[in-house]
Amino acid sequence: MKILRLIILPALLISACKTIRYTPPATSVTRSEYIATYSDIAVREMRRTGIPASIKMAQAILESGDGNSTLARRGNNHFGIKCHDWAGRRIYHDDDKRNECFRRYNTPEESFLDHSEFLTSRQRYAGLFKLDPYDYRGWARGLKAAGYATNPQYDRLLIRIIEDNELYKLDAGMSVSKGGGEVIENREGVINEVPTAGSRNIQTRNRIKYIIANQGDTYKSISSEMGLMSWELARYNDIPPGSSISPGDIIYLQPKRIRAQRGVETHKVSKGETMWHISQLYGVRLARLLRRNYMEAGEEPSPGEIIYLRYDNPR
Repeated sequence: MKILRLIILPALLISACKTIRYTPPATSVTRSEYIATYSDIAVREMRRTGIPASIKMAQAILESGDGNSTLARRGNNHFGIKCHDWAGRRIYHDDDKRNECFRRYNTPEESFLDHSEFLTSRQRYAGLFKLDPYDYRGWARGLKAAGYATNPQYDRLLIRIIEDNELYKLDAGMSVSKGGGEVIENREGVINEVPTAGSRNIQTRNRIKYIIANQGDTYKSISSEMGLMSWELARYNDIPPGSSISPGDIIYLQPKRIRAQRGVETHKVSKGETMWHISQLYGVRLARLLRRNYMEAGEEPSPGEIIYLRYDNPR
């Protein structure tokens, strides 16, 4: 009987060990489910740090396989960030080399926050924050050039994910869920069709909501009133943070568009008009307006000149 017990006991131990091994969940997360779960935190981090939400989501999708990779499931690491100078928990996984060290997080949200810290704290990524915040292609190419990943197609993969899933809408505060319309997300992550305005008269131009500045208005006061971040208004209106406001100025509460509305093809410049004033007048992003008319930043038009608002100047 003693011999029989010795034989049975190791067998039971082996069986017990098998039952506690990690096994992936039977069902995988779909891409649409993944986007719906994490797009809010991507938008919040964009507003906090300036990293485009489209880029953050595309990297997370690519690096984590829509949250289904071993690193994501076992280590909550959704961005493939290796240990480097990491003092926290670790997980080891085969990548370019066998058994490489990766950062391990308590929650997926920690991974999204650490991704922001990783990009904002390293000098090699500093140039990315000088790009147009809507230039997701530039960000994708910049990440590849800075060596974020070794895949030579990394930028193209990110761009494909962004465009196939319309993630660029996140950069403009829009929903990418099925049937999602043009909506704005406030600091608390609550989606509202119209910003809170009190007694303000919110108007629409080129399908963009705006107000007319009153005496005493500042970007800070309007931001507080509308439940927006001050830098959001600076971005939406193509102005440096801290700029002053004049009564009668158009203040956009949403990002301007890449072209004027249908039927508004050109603008004839009047004396004293600047490209910024024209971009505000028609709700067109200043960088796009300059590019469309083959002009450099700081270059101004002459009175009588024709500025093209929807398509490139045929010259």
